[in-house]
Amino acid sequence: MKKKKVVVAFSGGLDTSYTVMYLAREKGYEVYAACANTGGFSAEQLQRNEENAYKLGAVQYVTLDVTREYYDKSLRYMVYGNVLRNGTYPVSVSSERIFQGIAIARYAKEIGADAIAHGSTGAGNDQVRFDMTFLVMCPEMEIITLTRDCKLSRKEEVDYLNAHGFPADFAKLKYSYNVGIWGTSICGGEILDSTQGLPESAYLKQVRRQGTETLRIGFRQGQVCAVNGKPYEDPVAAIQEIERIGAAYGIGRDMHVGDTIIGIKGRVGFEAAAPMLIIGAHRFLEKFTLSKWQQYWKDQVANWYGMFLHESQYLEPVMRDIEAMLESSQRHVNGTVILELRPLGFTTVGVDSEDDLLKSKLGEYGEMQNAWTAEEAKGFIKLLSNPLRVYYGCHPEENGK
Repeated sequence: MKKKKVVVAFSGGLDTSYTVMYLAREKGYEVYAACANTGGFSAEQLQRNEENAYKLGAVQYVTLDVTREYYDKSLRYMVYGNVLRNGTYPVSVSSERIFQGIAIARYAKEIGADAIAHGSTGAGNDQVRFDMTFLVMCPEMEIITLTRDCKLSRKEEVDYLNAHGFPADFAKLKYSYNVGIWGTSICGGEILDSTQGLPESAYLKQVRRQGTETLRIGFRQGQVCAVNGKPYEDPVAAIQEIERIGAAYGIGRDMHVGDTIIGIKGRVGFEAAAPMLIIGAHRFLEKFTLSKWQQYWKDQVANWYGMFLHESQYLEPVMRDIEAMLESSQRHVNGTVILELRPLGFTTVGVDSEDDLLKSKLGEYGEMQNAWTAEEAKGFIKLLSNPLRVYYGCHPEENGK
């Protein structure tokens, strides 16, 4: 009989390594290992993934590089919206999972797979992100999740791999990391205790620079186009350069506490220098270049955009409508933002923009009015006070309370 084809979303970690070997050896599948890279894998890691996939029994390994697609279809909108979940977390790795799932589903359809497998547990958000993407994009395919369905422990998986000739060196580390272009998440260790924070040693990028440094980020219609005066046609390369500069100061570290998709509370540490610097600079530039109501309504829809991304609703049609609004809002978000970096933090200093609304000829705040007279100002204030004067005229006993 012809073997069934299964595509395994392969990260090279313990769960997906076990999945490749078990499905090939015990279930007789023709296993295709696909690593969807959204910017978190180095060339060395990808090479090691390929070598290990074949050792584990895969008939084919592919790297699906969707970093630019991830930027074009999601990251830039998160910048436009200054998206920070609960005002803290830049929706880092969680948003990448959607695009990894899309890439895997697309590949599975291309090769005519019968099933798709991933290594998520039953206690996290990623199971929802992968399953929902696969159910929508390839509903005819079976979804296999051995770690979740069999409630496998790390020891069981390591023992199985070792017993079948694969030297599984997945030691029980204190922390687990998910690295991506939009930040690194950190789980385990002190994070499991609500009274503790993470020590310096928990972070992958250590503080290597002291003192202060000026960073200039240029924006064109809301997208990063220059770093310290150097133009960048590729926004992904610009993000990577900002990450390199900011990570040396340990910028972008924080702890996020929030509600998971499955209804329990979750806590995660993260380091995300580039996202925090870019969003901080972009938000600051918008204060100079957008109207009050543009900022207000953009904040409302951006909050929903970030929440839907986190909760696996990227494919919901309203997301395209929100993206259209966010993109329209960026037509005058142009200029250079000046930041001062220091260990573990930064300060927004100023902006240089042709679209700076602060440069209005109508007047200078707190200094001089040029477009109205003192009498006009007094009349405006009197009319503005009318609703309050009407109310307290009827309820004088409440006046001043």
